[in-house]
Amino acid sequence: MIALLGLSLEYVCDCFRSQEQLRAENMLLGHQLSVLRRRNPRSLRLHGSDRAVFVWLYRLFPGILGAVAIVKPQTVIGWHRAGFRAFWRWKSRGPVGRPKIDRELRDLIRQMNQENPLWGAPRIHGELLLLGFSVAQATVSKYMVRRSGG
Repeated sequence: MIALLGLSLEYVCDCFRSQEQLRAENMLLGHQLSVLRRRNPRSLRLHGSDRAVFVWLYRLFPGILGAVAIVKPQTVIGWHRAGFRAFWRWKSRGPVGRPKIDRELRDLIRQMNQENPLWGAPRIHGELLLLGFSVAQATVSKYMVRRSGG
């Protein structure tokens, strides 16, 4: 009696589902069939694209987890959470490499180098530190004017 009541309740709920949700469920079932029809169905191997389809359909229609048959619904939710974490880790990453220095500082390094040809990178670096500029000695050396040796 309870099973009949549950079945009839499910049928009534199915009448009120949207066309998009029914299409998504059909797409999910079709994708599961294509995964199961691969060469060796005994060792089920899901590719990244398979996981992406499951997660994408779950993202659009969370109620679709009832139609997932080849993996546990908790697995699909775990894939979704892992993708969400990876996206925000990528999105919130900081800038990579050394910070850029201003055009004025580069021009100042070149000017100091041209006006004082005997000064090397350590001396110019020291003078810049005295002027209040925080820059590495390697950066000073990088922006110095190159002179021909002969």
